[in-house]
Amino acid sequence: SDVRAWAQELGTETFVGTSGRVFPVAMKASPLLRAWLARLGNQGVVLKTRHRWTGFEGGGYRFETVDGDLLIRPDAVILAVGGASWPRLGSDAAWVPWLKAEGIAVTEFQAANCGFDVAWSDVFVERFAGAPLKSVSTRSDAGTYQGEFVISKHGIEGSLVYAHSAVLRELINRDGKAALDVDLVPGRSFERLVRDLSRQDAKASFSNRLRKGAGLDGVKAALLRELIPDVNRMPPEDLARAIKALPIPLLRPRPIAEAISSAGGIAWDELDSGFMLERRPGLFAAGEMLDWEAPTGGYLLTACFATGLAAARGVEAYLKTE
Repeated sequence: SDVRAWAQELGTETFVGTSGRVFPVAMKASPLLRAWLARLGNQGVVLKTRHRWTGFEGGGYRFETVDGDLLIRPDAVILAVGGASWPRLGSDAAWVPWLKAEGIAVTEFQAANCGFDVAWSDVFVERFAGAPLKSVSTRSDAGTYQGEFVISKHGIEGSLVYAHSAVLRELINRDGKAALDVDLVPGRSFERLVRDLSRQDAKASFSNRLRKGAGLDGVKAALLRELIPDVNRMPPEDLARAIKALPIPLLRPRPIAEAISSAGGIAWDELDSGFMLERRPGLFAAGEMLDWEAPTGGYLLTACFATGLAAARGVEAYLKTE
């Protein structure tokens, strides 16, 4: 509610979608960003662009600028330079060795809210890369979720996959493998599916039996064939079981540079209650630099706002004691 109120103050109306997530009515962020930058300018905030932080130097902070190197020694600093996803936009985690050199523990970054590689056949990729699987549900130890995801040339992508990404990634880290179970017909019970498949003419082609008995064709039918080569020989009960819980074997998460966000970062034990790094007084950190993992991009934004506010309050308290 605080974030929605803040957005409204900046002239951006929001609404709560069917998923419970908050969106701007305009469905774009640029008006909010422009209003926010204008407010900051009116408050006297100076934005220094084309400055790249390159590490510590003594008690100061060294920058590369278009006018040469610059060393500053501020009373307090809030670091908010992101994690390791989307490096082409600046979040390249170049800061990690600089903090580690100060004795600050940093948990290794990993992909979060990401897709996964699957060993698809060339034929399947050629025909179905980019195809969405709509009206399905997916299940893992993270829970069961309904929606859609996309077949990619590398594997699987989409919000329905991202909901499971943390659990699946950790399974791969531990066991070297993981699988995402897919229900291709979540609106139909197992018992009904068995009955519908059993009624089909045994002399009909498997494609027709699958289409008439389970309502499956296109990419859904192809996925079934891709993962179970002898699926056409299955009796109705076994076929229904496969349709209701089809495991997609996963090889690995997609590279972190493609991930929506990253897990890992500055260990919480390194921070005091005001988000200051105890090993370097006057230095605070916020956002995706910290060791936490957001379930979606929206939660990521909200938590970055929240930790930024907490760090700012920490700076206020720190400066009052200096």
